[in-house]
Amino acid sequence: MQVLQRGIVFIDLAVAQIAGLGVIFADWMGFEPAGWSVQISALSAAALGALMLTWTEKHWPQVQEAIIGVVFVLASTGAILLLANHPHAGEQLRDLLVGQILFANPARLPFEALAYAAILTAWFGFGDRIGRIGFYLLFACAVTVSVQLVGLFLVFSTLIVPALATHQLRSRRLWVAYAVGIVGYALGLVLSALFDLPSGAVIVWSMCAVAICVFAASSRRRGASNA
Repeated sequence: MQVLQRGIVFIDLAVAQIAGLGVIFADWMGFEPAGWSVQISALSAAALGALMLTWTEKHWPQVQEAIIGVVFVLASTGAILLLANHPHAGEQLRDLLVGQILFANPARLPFEALAYAAILTAWFGFGDRIGRIGFYLLFACAVTVSVQLVGLFLVFSTLIVPALATHQLRSRRLWVAYAVGIVGYALGLVLSALFDLPSGAVIVWSMCAVAICVFAASSRRRGASNA
């Protein structure tokens, strides 16, 4: 909702791609895939990317969307270059984009939970006082954790689709948005199991289908109340 309100929809896509580039760079350097070095590399890359885009938005707001696009393309092609001679390049790129939600390492989940708890505490406790740079840094932290769990496409969809589906609601918007995400994920997982399809891609489509239904229902309800 903050992303839509601030008009920075594609920044999350760019920052997520930069975080993924940080993960691939750490792997290219030979660091342990599940080690702290990878987390530091990904978070540093995402934070630097977010701060850079904050700076460009302040100085060149009229071309910010173009800059975001260029940054996204650079991060994407940078990942391809780093993986050019990697024996499992295709698998790594697929994991970066679509993720492996069904094969997340259980040992990492407590760390992820603590990270999300810290981000939520900072946002709900100090959200009005952290300023624009603070928002971008929190955003970078959330994206860094998320993209390693579920991939870039699910991160973008989870951030944008529920907020977009509920943007006409004036009451209980947050809870309806949560419901869109939960139902979309649950439906996607069930359908992917039934038809033996990639879970991440099916979840994206399921969440969008649920969002369309919610948006249509809220539009009809709003039209009836205005009649």
